[in-house]
Amino acid sequence: APERAAASYAQRAAVAHAVYAPDMGRPVEVGGDNEKALVTWLTKRLGAPVSAPSLSALGYELVGGRLLPGGAGPVALFMYGAPDGQRLTLYVTREAAGGQTAFQFTQEGPVRVFYWAEGPFGYALSGAVSREELQRVSQEVYRQLQG
Repeated sequence: APERAAASYAQRAAVAHAVYAPDMGRPVEVGGDNEKALVTWLTKRLGAPVSAPSLSALGYELVGGRLLPGGAGPVALFMYGAPDGQRLTLYVTREAAGGQTAFQFTQEGPVRVFYWAEGPFGYALSGAVSREELQRVSQEVYRQLQG
């Protein structure tokens, strides 16, 4: 069931955020200053074009990204940081491939997650921020991914 797959990747996204977002030393494998190399690498590993939305207009800069194991293969994790130290992560998985879902919301402890599916990917944006802030950023991510 696509709903179950979506809920499980949203939970994994929250866990990934909780593990990597607090890490000041090595939060990502490839830094945001190498965005082109990062996107090329993750696209190759996931087998479909991946992109890192630009969130600087909303106050978040790309910190970088990493490859993670997901429930059904590789997952891309992009991390964004705000000047106040707040971090958001965008989890991109093929688990929801072919599905199309509206925004859904879940929470794992202090980490809130907005998640949805579009085209070949399921997306989950996570952060220890207000639901309103997360929704605002999720809508911008969604808009950019429509390209």
